[in-house]
Amino acid sequence: MPSADFSLKEPDRKRFIKDRIVRLLVSCGGVGVLAALVLIFVYLALVVLPLFSDANVEAEYASNTINTLDAISIGVDEYGGHAYVLSKQGQLDFWPLDNANIVDTSFSISGGITLAANNNKGNGWQAVIDDSEQLSVFKPKFTNKHTRKGGNFTPTVETYDVVNGLDLSLPSTVLTQFDFAVTEYGLTLVGLYESGEVQLRWSEGGELFEFMFPVPFSNADQLILTPGGETLYIRSGSELVVAKKQRAQYIVREVVDLSLGAEKHAVSDIDLLSGAYSLLVTHQDGLVSQWFDVLSDGERKLTHIREFELASQLEFLLPDTFRKGFYSFYTNGSLQSHYTTSEKLVMFERPYKQAPLLAAMSNNEKFLLTLTNNELNVARVNNDHPEISFSSLWHKVWYESYPEPQYTWQTTSANDDFEAKFSLVPIAFGTLKAAAFAMLFAVPISVLGAIYTAYFMSENMRRVVKPSIELMEAFPTVIIGFLAGLWFAPIVETHLSAVIALLIFLPLSTLLVGAIWHVLPSRFVSLFPNGWHGMILMPVLVGLVMFILSQSAALEVWLFNGDVRIYLADKGINFDQRNALVVGFAMGFAVIPTIFTIAEDAIFSVPKHLSDGSLALGATQWQTLIYVVLLTASPGIFSAIMMGLGRAVGETMIVLMATGNTPILDWNILEGMRTLSATIAVEMPESEVASTHYRLLFLAALLLLMFTFAVNSIAEWVRQRLRERYRAL
Repeated sequence: MPSADFSLKEPDRKRFIKDRIVRLLVSCGGVGVLAALVLIFVYLALVVLPLFSDANVEAEYASNTINTLDAISIGVDEYGGHAYVLSKQGQLDFWPLDNANIVDTSFSISGGITLAANNNKGNGWQAVIDDSEQLSVFKPKFTNKHTRKGGNFTPTVETYDVVNGLDLSLPSTVLTQFDFAVTEYGLTLVGLYESGEVQLRWSEGGELFEFMFPVPFSNADQLILTPGGETLYIRSGSELVVAKKQRAQYIVREVVDLSLGAEKHAVSDIDLLSGAYSLLVTHQDGLVSQWFDVLSDGERKLTHIREFELASQLEFLLPDTFRKGFYSFYTNGSLQSHYTTSEKLVMFERPYKQAPLLAAMSNNEKFLLTLTNNELNVARVNNDHPEISFSSLWHKVWYESYPEPQYTWQTTSANDDFEAKFSLVPIAFGTLKAAAFAMLFAVPISVLGAIYTAYFMSENMRRVVKPSIELMEAFPTVIIGFLAGLWFAPIVETHLSAVIALLIFLPLSTLLVGAIWHVLPSRFVSLFPNGWHGMILMPVLVGLVMFILSQSAALEVWLFNGDVRIYLADKGINFDQRNALVVGFAMGFAVIPTIFTIAEDAIFSVPKHLSDGSLALGATQWQTLIYVVLLTASPGIFSAIMMGLGRAVGETMIVLMATGNTPILDWNILEGMRTLSATIAVEMPESEVASTHYRLLFLAALLLLMFTFAVNSIAEWVRQRLRERYRAL
C-alpha cells in the first residue's frame, strides 16, 4: 500500500502570512486612531494658543517729518497711511506717512486757538475756541475713493453747525477750560472760568438751555463731560464732583475722594475709558485706578473697582478706541498696554527713545500714531485678544455697571457699547450640572436593570429585553431633544406637583410590591415562573403613574396652596419650563442603553462556576450576587458608568433643545443651564473666524476633549485595579 504524503507546511505558511497581515492592519488601525486623536488635540491647541499670547508693536511701520508747528491734536486712519495734525494756529493738515514731506490737504479751522477740548470722545468730534472766542466743532475724515485707475485719498472735514447764541462767553471772567458733547439731539458745552464758576449751555430741539452751578469751584483743575452729556466730572486735586443732568439742570450726586485715603495717591489726571462708563484716574505715584458707577442700596455711586501699579515716570495715558484697555507712555520711551477687565498686562516694550508729545489710536486699534520733535511715527499694533486671561476665564470679573464681580458668559448684544464677557465657568458648570442630573437618573435604573436582566431574568425574557434596550442606543438624540423640549417639558410644567410626587412614590411603590410579593403564600407565588416577576411590576408602575398624574391638580391644592410655581417663587426657587429635571430625564433616557449594555455584558460574563460554587457552599442568591458576581463584574460596571458619563458630558442636541440655554450658576433642578457643547453648536456659526469668540469656542472643544480623555483614562486605571484585586475569584 503506497504511503500518502501529507504536510502542514504550506497551509501553516499561508495562515502565518494571513495572521501577520491582519495583525499589521489592526495595529495600523489602532495607531491611526491614536494619531488622529493627537492631531485633533494639536489642532485645537494651535487655534487656542494665540488667546494667551502677548501683544507687540512694529515701531517703524511708517513715519514722516512735518513742518506743522505747535501741534495740539493728531489722528491716523485705519490703514496707517495718512495722518492729520491740528496746529495751535488753527490749521488742520493731512500728511501722508510715506516720508513724503508734502501736505496732502490743508484746512483752516479757525484763527489762533486759545483752548481745545478733550478729543478722546470716541466719536471723532473735536472742539476749539479761537482768539475771538469763536467756537468751532469739527470732525476730520479720512476718505479713500477707489476707481479703476486706483485709490484716491481725499480727506474732508465735517463741521457742526453751532446754534446762534450757543457759546461760553461770560463778560465778567475768563474761560480757562471747556468740554463738549455732540449727540443726535444737539450740542452741550461746559466751561470752567478763572473765577471758579462752572457753566453749562446746550441746545435741544432748537431750544437753548443754560445752567450755572450756584457754588464756584475755586480750585478746580479739570472737567470732563461724557459723550452723551448726561454726566459731568469736576476734579479739584484728588476730590471729584459727580453731577448728573436732570431736565434743565445738573445736580451734584456725590463728591468722591479719588486718593484712596492716602496722600501718596494724590491725583494728577483723569480720563474716560472707552464707552465713557469708567474713569481712569492717574495718581502722582504712577498708580492708575478704575472707577465706575455701581448700584448699591438703590443708589448709584462711583466706586473704586481695580488698580494697576505703573511706574512713577508715567507721562500720560491713551485709552483704547473701542475696547476697555489703555496705553501708558513713560519718560524713557517705554510703552505699556493694560486691559482693565482681564487685569492683564498685554504689552511692555520700549519702542521710542523718549515719551512722545502727542499720541493717537486709529479707530480699528491697529495703528498707534505718535508725534515727537515734528516727526510722525506710526507703529503697527498686534493686540488681538487683550480681554483674555486666566483670571477673566475662571475668576469672577467686575464688569462695568454690574453690582458685584460675577461669572458671566455673554458674547453678543444689540448695544454697540457692549463688552463681550467670556467667563467659561457658567458653561463648564452647566455641563457638569446636566451630566450630574442625567447620571443621577440613568445610573440606578441602568445598573439595577442590568443586574436583574443578567442574573435574575429568564433566558427567554432576556432575549427580548436586552436587544430592545440596545436598540434605544440608535435612537437619534435630536428626536429625544425635540420631544423633551416641545412635548415633555410642557407636561412637567403642567403636572409639576405630580412629577415631584412620582419621584418619591415610584421607588417606594417598587419596594412595596416586592414586600407584598415576599409575604404572599408560596402556592400563589409558584404559579409564576422564575425570571418573569418583572412583568408583575410593570402594570403597577403604569397604573401608579396614571393615577398620580390624574391627581395633579388635587396635589397642587393640597400641598402648594393651589399653585406650585407661586409657592416655589415665595421660597426663592425659580422655575423654567426647560430645566435640569427635563434634561435629566431626556439625557438619562439616552445614556441608559450605553450603561445598561456594558454593565449587563460584564455581569452576564461572570463565570457560571463562581456563582454555582457560592450557592453550593450555602450562600443565598443575594449573597452570591453582592459578594461574588458584582465584585467580579465591578471593572465592567465601572467602565459602563464612566462611558455613560463621557456620553452625557459630550451630549449636544438634547441639552441644546431642552435646557433653555441660560448660562447661570445654580444647582436648582428646576432651572436651566448652558453646556460647553451646546454653546459650540449655537455660537460657532455666528463667530468671526480667528476672533476671540471663535478661538474661545475651540477652547471649549479642547476642554471637552481633555475631560473625555481624563474620564476614559481614570476609568481604565480603576478598571485595571479592580481586575487585579478580584482576579483571584
